[in-house]
Amino acid sequence: MTKSKVYTCTGDTGATSLVGGMRVKKTDIRIEAYGSVDELNANIGVLVAIPNLQPEYVDLLRRVQNKLFNIGAYLATPNPDNAITQCPGLNHDVIERIERCIDEMDVQLPPLTNFVLPGGTHRSAVAHVCRTMCRRCERRIVALADTTYVDPNVLKFVNRLSDFLFVFARFNNVANQFDEIFWDKNC
Repeated sequence: MTKSKVYTCTGDTGATSLVGGMRVKKTDIRIEAYGSVDELNANIGVLVAIPNLQPEYVDLLRRVQNKLFNIGAYLATPNPDNAITQCPGLNHDVIERIERCIDEMDVQLPPLTNFVLPGGTHRSAVAHVCRTMCRRCERRIVALADTTYVDPNVLKFVNRLSDFLFVFARFNNVANQFDEIFWDKNC
């Protein structure tokens, strides 16, 4: 098998191909949606690479990365007929697993009485970066859903993932005995 070149030069004029070969501008909302998912996935890879991450969360985050690849492929596939389609491998069970993890961590956290500033431990800070990227993904996917059908489980998954990343950031600060940083509106 011949190795293909990484560079094709087909995108040099600002266009790219969707699944199936349809060409669109790189600023197309569909490209923005799955490009944001790709950025999130890469940053979750950074989060997982931080040493001493709890094995159960490494496993969950690797599963999340695979689901994000499914979502990216789904979003990269045009839907010209606006057909009701499902994102492969994304169902309610996956979303429920994230919810269970959120609940397991949240019971160990003090109640929130103020807004939390992103930061704390390195892992918590990276989780907050992932959370904000996840919210951007959600905004881009909602914008795409304004123009074509998008599987509702995609939005549920991304919304729940941002909740998980917020709680995960808090959990890692508390578990590492690092005081959370709260917003001081008078600062």
